[in-house]
Amino acid sequence: MMGICLRYASQEEDALDMLHEGFIKVFRYIGKYKPGTSLQAWIRTVIVNTCIDHYRKNHRRRTDDLDQIQPQSNGDTSALDMISAEEILVMVRDLSPAYRMVFNLYVLEGYAHKEIAAMLDITESTSRSNLVKARLKLQEALKNKWQS
Repeated sequence: MMGICLRYASQEEDALDMLHEGFIKVFRYIGKYKPGTSLQAWIRTVIVNTCIDHYRKNHRRRTDDLDQIQPQSNGDTSALDMISAEEILVMVRDLSPAYRMVFNLYVLEGYAHKEIAAMLDITESTSRSNLVKARLKLQEALKNKWQS
């Protein structure tokens, strides 16, 4: 569960806070768990929702100006072979909170833009836009890492 929190947090301390809050909720609401279903999936849902709550509480909606976005060409995929999982995690952490949240929910958790929009109280088009911008920023970070 710490891995989930690390993907949503800017710093490890924030991830620890999210994890702590999440497990407090798990123990508080364990009575709502339905036996016969996956306990791990239920806990994961509680943790992800705790990360979303943390985001809502601590970050204002902020996006970069569309004029600042530079189109990126598809880089050489061999860059991924030369980078560790920890380096990728750092790149995801370096995304703005809004971009990181949408990226994680869409790419890693598998939510649809409609669901993300409802969870984060944004429009579907904002969710899509934030995902595109997050991907562009990650591509740029990978390109810069690979070139150095």
